[in-house]
Amino acid sequence: MTLPISLLFLGVVFATSVLSGIFGMAGGLVLLGFLLAWLPAATAIAVHGVVQLSANASRAWLSRHFIDWRIVGGIAVGVAIAALALALVRYHPSETVVLIVLGLMPVMVWIPKRWFHLDVSRPSHAVLCGVVSGGLTIAVGVSGPTIDIGFIRTHLDRRTVVASKASIQVIAHSLKIVFYWQAAAAMGAEAWGWVLLGLPLAVLGTRSGNLILTRLSDSGFRTWTRWIVTVVGGYYLIRGLAGL
Repeated sequence: MTLPISLLFLGVVFATSVLSGIFGMAGGLVLLGFLLAWLPAATAIAVHGVVQLSANASRAWLSRHFIDWRIVGGIAVGVAIAALALALVRYHPSETVVLIVLGLMPVMVWIPKRWFHLDVSRPSHAVLCGVVSGGLTIAVGVSGPTIDIGFIRTHLDRRTVVASKASIQVIAHSLKIVFYWQAAAAMGAEAWGWVLLGLPLAVLGTRSGNLILTRLSDSGFRTWTRWIVTVVGGYYLIRGLAGL
């Protein structure tokens, strides 16, 4: 990446971490879209995993008292199953497919509750959510809306939602980095220097977003989450279809 793009990358890392700190998602969607504009799909997903791992780990730590470990454990089992399945079929990402899937993801948060009863407070639903969200995290880089569809139908406090999702994402992004380690290793040392420089900004952005989260109501949190991911998803869908 050139110097202007590298500096822009740092700004995007901070801004998207603030967004994720507030809503527990959306920021990852924006960051991955930026990376796909400059890097091959596998490398972009690997870099995205490193940055998001840092951001989610800090968010999980800041909200650790609100984590529902029973839900996290169930979803983690599903994520591991998905990772193993993708490894067995030797999956490799395509930029166009990644963009189209990212564009279609937000549709899921608008599915009426009566149509799709997925509630992560139920163990079997948590594992299923993990399989779907974990598979998408590794296959296309992010899975926020698919995780959210399991949480948005529960009666959990917004802080528990954000904290538990952050913990799950730490697990999923860790597996994603391992999955794409060869693509990550192929990127130059200078580029990785910029990525490492962005990690403190990811943590700082997360802390800033966490402060804003405390001022949101539960209803406002859910409404804003739906609209933000829908707008971002619409942009990616158009971009992906244009690449066909």
